[in-house]
Formats: sequence, structure tokens, C-alpha cells
Amino acid sequence: MIRRFFKFIRNRLGKASGVNQERSETTNVVTASDSGQNSTARSAPQKKKRRRRPKKNQPGEQLVAPETVIPLEPWNPENFQVIPAEGKTRFHDFSLPDEIMHAIADLGFSYCTPIQAESLVPTLNGQDVIGQAQTGTGKTAAFLIAIFARILANRGEKRKTGSPTALVLAPTRELVIQIAEDGEALGRYAGITIAPVYGGIDYQKQQNRLLGKAVDLVVATPGRLLDFQRNRILDLSEVNTLVIDEADRMLDMGFIPDVRKIVQTTLPKERRQTLMFSATITPDVSHLAAQWTRKPVTVSVAPEQVAVDTVKQVVYLTTAADKYKLLYNTLIDGDLQRVMVFTNRKDETRKLTERLKRNDISCAMLSGDVPQSKRIKTLEDFKNGRIRVLVATDVAGRGIHIDGVSHVVNYTLPYDPEDYVHRIGRTGRAGSSGISVSFACEEGSFYIPEIEAYLGAKLPCTTPDPELLKEPPKGTIRPEEKIYPGKPPGRGRSRRPAPSGHRKTSRPRPVAGK
Repeated sequence: MIRRFFKFIRNRLGKASGVNQERSETTNVVTASDSGQNSTARSAPQKKKRRRRPKKNQPGEQLVAPETVIPLEPWNPENFQVIPAEGKTRFHDFSLPDEIMHAIADLGFSYCTPIQAESLVPTLNGQDVIGQAQTGTGKTAAFLIAIFARILANRGEKRKTGSPTALVLAPTRELVIQIAEDGEALGRYAGITIAPVYGGIDYQKQQNRLLGKAVDLVVATPGRLLDFQRNRILDLSEVNTLVIDEADRMLDMGFIPDVRKIVQTTLPKERRQTLMFSATITPDVSHLAAQWTRKPVTVSVAPEQVAVDTVKQVVYLTTAADKYKLLYNTLIDGDLQRVMVFTNRKDETRKLTERLKRNDISCAMLSGDVPQSKRIKTLEDFKNGRIRVLVATDVAGRGIHIDGVSHVVNYTLPYDPEDYVHRIGRTGRAGSSGISVSFACEEGSFYIPEIEAYLGAKLPCTTPDPELLKEPPKGTIRPEEKIYPGKPPGRGRSRRPAPSGHRKTSRPRPVAGK
């Protein structure tokens, strides 16, 4: 009886639990059907999506929509008015976009320089141009305005990373940096993206800039540009505007084979606008222009317009022994706020900088021996007034465009008359006045007739006053300020050989083939 009773109770409890289970299942089914796929999605574990890394060194992988740049403050073109003047051309005389005119107004440009007035008409019409002009004539702004106007006209097109539509080639790093800075100023309201490409600086940073966002304009030296092309970081097949700046210097420095390789990777000359600028149009430059341009328009600015009109020149006839006295007594004049001193050789630049520092002259050196990162800092310090005197060679000083250079000193007269024009072109820029002081010693005097023939004018030569030939103080230089050629000696160890009997004997080199 007891067993039957417990069996009866178990059966009743089992049926009751079964009914409750069916009800709960029915309820769950109804709830699941009401909630639909969302409940299933919530209950199911989600798989992690793997991030696919973009393939490296693949230009054009990402299409980027054009940027819309909105100025911080609304600009009214009516506020930028320039009165017409006889014999002068205004930027208003060209149909330039408002974005470019806004930047021109900010930069304080009123009238075009001769090279700008002559070259902007054909370049804005899409014609090829060969321009003969030295630095300091405003040619950089001339070709940048033409490039930006064309980019803005085609702004509706989507752009690819690593695939610019405009390319400027320049012979030196300093010139590349300067062109890029001028481009940033002229394109600030147009959303123009510019990438300077040159050697002597971090490769990865430049690569990231090229591939990080679409680039409109690349300004480059030939060597580093070819490196990026070989590694498939840059694709120049869409370049429809090509500028070759200082073509004569490209020839002198042996860059033409590299330039030829680069030009072949751009659009054909029938579909490309090509602008070439050179201080002189030599037969070699004309031969290159015939290969790379199509029915070019030739514009020219005579060298005497650059040198004589805006720069007061004086040549001191002196001796090699008195040149430093003359330089020191010239520099201690308080009116010389920003001065560039030019020499012919790198070792002369280094020794002169050390001697000036010994006499407490705020100065720095710019030559091929200076690392690129230090060059950039030196130029920034010179621009900002932290350095008063910049001692440079011709190659390093080429293409430096710094406003407010009051004096240029030719410590040694250049071998080439063209370099004389380039040197004094660092002052008296864009219509402002400047002073050029040259020292002609026993050797330098022989270069004067060639310079005068090139300028078409006589140089004012005179002897220095006795006050300018006073003996400078000897001065001292701290060890940390001493400039060593190339790499400095490591860890302060002496360069003297070890005393006799204590020299380390080097292991004999293995014989070839063993």
C-alpha cells in the first residue's frame, strides 16, 4: 500500500511538471515568433570581423572625394581693389578663381612682376611655356597660379591617393621646400594638397603623406621621386601639368637622365601642359624643350632687370688677408638685420662660420655637409630672426626665398656670372630694395669683367674706408660650437695616434680567394 501511494504521487507530479514545461515552451515559441530575427541575432554569438589591412605601396587604391574648403571668415572680392596703372598688369586682369585671389590679397600682391604678366596669359590658356627668368622674379608664383587654376577647374573629379595631377621638379631640396611653402600660401583657400618629396629626410613620413590622402601637387627632387616610383608609391600617369624649374641647373648637376625617366611616366606631351624655366636658354635647354613641350610660348626677363633695378651694388677692392676684417666690421653695423654671406667652397663656409661665432656674430652654416633636418631648422631660425647671418654655398643657397634679407655679401666672387645674379637675387625681391656687397681680392678681381659683361653694366668698385679694416677681436669658441666637416668625432676621444709601443695591431686581412 505504501509503495502504491508513493508511485501514485510520483506519477501525478510528473504529469504536472510536463504540462508546465509544455506551457513554457509554447510561451517561448510565441515570444520568439513575435520578436522575429532580432532575438535570434541577439542570442547568437557574433563573429569578429577581421580588419583587412590595405596593401602597401599601391597608389590609387582609394578614391577620395574632393574637399570643400570653407574660409574661416567670408571674403568679399570687392574689398581687394587695385587701381589700374600704365605699364603694369594686375591679377584682376586675369579670370582667376576667388580662392586664388583671396590668397593673393592676403600675400599683399598688387601688380604682376614681368615674368608673371608675360607667362600667365599662355599658361592659363593651357599652352606650354619656356620662361627665361632668374630666382627672385616671381616665376614660382606664376606657375603655381596656373597649376591651381587648372586643378580647381577639374575639382569635380575624384582623386586617387598616390596619383597627383601636377608635378614640379626642382634641382635642390631647399628649392623644393620653398616652392611647397609658397604653394601652401597660395592654395590655402582652395584646398590644394601639396606633398614635397626630397632626400635627406625620413622616407616613411613622406610615404605616409603621399598615401594618407589624395595629393594634387607633388614638388620633388628627381632622385627621391624615382625611389617612390620604383616602390610603386607614386603613380604619375595622371600628371597633366609638368613644371621643370631651373632646367639649366638640372643640366649642370647631371639630373637630366633622371628627369627624362620621370617625364616618360607622365601623360604624353599632347595631353600634358609643360612649363620650363631657366636662368639661361642654352642650346641644351632648347633641345630638351623641343623633346618635352608642344608649340611652346617663350617669355623672357633680362638679367639686368633683376640685378640693377632693385639691388644697390658695391664692390670693395681688397686683399685676401683683409677680407675677414672687412666682413666683421660690415656685420657689426646694427642696420644689417638679416644677411646672407656666400662662399665658393664648403670648407670655406665652415671655417668662416666658426670664425664669426668666435667673434659673437649670430650665424649659422648652410652647405651640403649639413644634414637636411638641421638645414630646415637653420632656415626657420633665419626666417624668424633667431639667426642674423647665414653663411652658404651656391648650391645650398639656391632657391632660398626669404623675405626681409637686407644685405647679400659675396665673401668670394663666384666663378660663374649667373651665380652672381642668383646670389644678389636673395635680396631686393619682388620690387623691394636690397644691398649687395662684394669683396674682390687678388683672385676675385679677375671675375669682375665677366660679371659686368653678363649684366651689361659696370659694377661700382671702390676701396674700403679705414674703419672697415680694423682688426677684429680674437674671441673664443666653445667646443660644442665647433663645426666639424662631415660627422663629428665620436664620444670626445682624441684623434691622436696612440703612443709608440701601445698601438693596437690590427688582424691581417685574409688573402683573396681564401
